[in-house]
Amino acid sequence: MLVSGERSTTMPSMRVVVAEAIAEAGIDILRGSAVVDVAVGVDREELKRRLADADALVVRSATAVDAELIAAAPRLRVIGRAGIGVDNIDITAATNAGVLVVNAPRANAVSAAEHTMGLILAQARNIAQADASLRGGKWDRKRFGGVELLGKTLGIVGLGRIGMLVAERAASFGMHLVGYDPYVVPAMAEEAGVELVGDLGDLCAVADFITIHLPKTRETEGLFDATMFSAMKDGVRLVNVARGGIVDEDALVEAVRSGKVAGAALDVYASEPMTSGPLLDLPNVVLTPHLGASTREAQDRAGTDVAEAVVSALAGDFVLSAVNVDLGADISDEVRRFLSVSEHLGRIFVALAGGVPRVLTLHAEGALSQYPLRPLRLSILKGVLAGSSDEPVSYVNAEALADERGLTVEERPADEARGYRSLLRVSGVVSGREVSVGGTMGRVPLIAGMLGFAIELPLADHLLIINNRDVPGMIGRVGSYLGNLDVNIDDMVLGRSDTHTGHALMALSLDRDLSSKELEELRTIPGIDEAMSIRLEV
Repeated sequence: MLVSGERSTTMPSMRVVVAEAIAEAGIDILRGSAVVDVAVGVDREELKRRLADADALVVRSATAVDAELIAAAPRLRVIGRAGIGVDNIDITAATNAGVLVVNAPRANAVSAAEHTMGLILAQARNIAQADASLRGGKWDRKRFGGVELLGKTLGIVGLGRIGMLVAERAASFGMHLVGYDPYVVPAMAEEAGVELVGDLGDLCAVADFITIHLPKTRETEGLFDATMFSAMKDGVRLVNVARGGIVDEDALVEAVRSGKVAGAALDVYASEPMTSGPLLDLPNVVLTPHLGASTREAQDRAGTDVAEAVVSALAGDFVLSAVNVDLGADISDEVRRFLSVSEHLGRIFVALAGGVPRVLTLHAEGALSQYPLRPLRLSILKGVLAGSSDEPVSYVNAEALADERGLTVEERPADEARGYRSLLRVSGVVSGREVSVGGTMGRVPLIAGMLGFAIELPLADHLLIINNRDVPGMIGRVGSYLGNLDVNIDDMVLGRSDTHTGHALMALSLDRDLSSKELEELRTIPGIDEAMSIRLEV
């Protein structure tokens, strides 16, 4: 027992194993609260041995933290990843074992933004090509004449943290800024001096330079394909410091060779390491080996940020950079039942709205209205923001990301649930159109009402939503079309609404998604006004 004024001479009881090199400042932070075992370079069996009595593990990207490694550490409470990605960590296994996973999502933002500006300048002034020519013994000033950034239009695709930092830096060069991000409210873009457009094609049509700052998702993979290049201005210059695979590299090569694209600068590739291929044969393409986060400051910041997160987790504090989180045993059973519905409602809302509103309203009706809704609020935000951020979205960082995007959430409880014990509904206004979707828990999670239409459909992986005129024969036309595609219909419901006179909503669950081409063909069927495919992971 300590008396006032005395200091303990005993060592901290917590043990942290550091399996990969981080900044010494990060090690010092850890040593302030725990015994640190630096196990850099040890083999897997030795690492497992050292984890036997460890409370925390710190890694970068090289260590595969799988279920076997987690099982070898029965005392493990937290895994820290010194960086953004957590692909090398089995999140499910960690969660099942009650182990918190934390990372350093903000560590490389400045470095990535600065590397982007470096590549924009390298493209504008042919810096890499001129350097190589001069080293080859040539003094060729005419060949490498460039263009100024002043007055040029920079198209920023993705206005997350890195995209906004690029906007701030590009503005100082006198560039006109145009941005595309359906998940950012116009007020935030306006504050940053970015003219927000509603369609990526509109950005491509006006931009002299295009820079990409998107996460790689099912929707963004191959986004910049031959069709997108054809929509661009002649002589455009493209920069990608985000993720490989967003740009179709074969289509880029053809666009550069044809002269449609005057030049490109890439830091990331569909397959890495990239040491061969047609990109290397193009003299007006600048290539760097995934250096976006490779600065001393970013690496140091990743180490100190993750160390602080690990220390907070070991202290039992709420960690904002947590990738997974246990919502706790004090949540009411009614709220817990709706956790399996709420995130999906957020995803469906965004798909229906085509973007994120400035104000998102949560309607908790019936028995659900009696309880605190924070877990459902976080879950819905997680669904709304999934795929729109350049960092993983979790229950604990969803509110911070919403704040960054200027998204506020209102809660409206109501005693009555219109025939249900409880109903959860999400609504908001996007581009002047009010969008809403509701859900409830029956024998299975259900969609209960959508866009003002009364429907009830079990949640499923592949949804098809059709807005059609309320005329005879529509079910047969849709069924015949899907049958010709060899697509099975698992469930189908129809909804009418007093406020949508002459129109009806058809909601179906299918055994696969429809492609963009198939959806376009479906929309040509007489009587169909709109058709949308929504992919969930139920």
